[in-house]
Amino acid sequence: MENSILSDSVGNPLKHLFAGIGMCVCAIAIVPPAWYGQWLAHPWTEARFPTLIVLGGDSIREGMMGESSYWRAVHAVEVWREGGVKQVIVSADAQTAASMRAWLIGQGIPADAIRLENRSQSTRENALFTAELLRDLPGPYLLVTSDIHVWRAQRAFRKAGLNVFPRPAPDAFKRGNDWRNRWRVFLDIGGECVKIVYYASKRWI
Repeated sequence: MENSILSDSVGNPLKHLFAGIGMCVCAIAIVPPAWYGQWLAHPWTEARFPTLIVLGGDSIREGMMGESSYWRAVHAVEVWREGGVKQVIVSADAQTAASMRAWLIGQGIPADAIRLENRSQSTRENALFTAELLRDLPGPYLLVTSDIHVWRAQRAFRKAGLNVFPRPAPDAFKRGNDWRNRWRVFLDIGGECVKIVYYASKRWI
């Protein structure tokens, strides 16, 4: 009898824990992630400026963009085709920057309109190294990066002295339209929130 009571007292909290985890997973899978990530994508602008900065994301292997880099590059081409942009700055590590540049050229952006900042390994370095590159080129500038990256990226660039206005690339919200991707998008948003706290603690934003 005592063993049964002890088993119940131990088992009930575990049941509640697993039930809570299950409900959380179901909620994330069923409800699109926009409701808890939308604020990360704000603000954005429809304004047009001569210089467009596009930030690299991931790479799969040499010469091949990853998913986030691809959607950022796609959006950069769309902004270019709207008119008004004269120069595109690609800021990323060397491998990602080279693959994005090749893809942008393939989509019709002239090679001589693209400049590379290919030393960056983080958003902070994106901001600092791009600021060096654009020291003699007056802003303001357009900034293309993934939707949930906008909040941190804009503030990091402005901290580095660049007056940027974001044009978010629909990345996480696009992926979140498919319920099978929503758990991954949720983790991406959670990771971005952790990075925001870290950047704030370092006074980088």
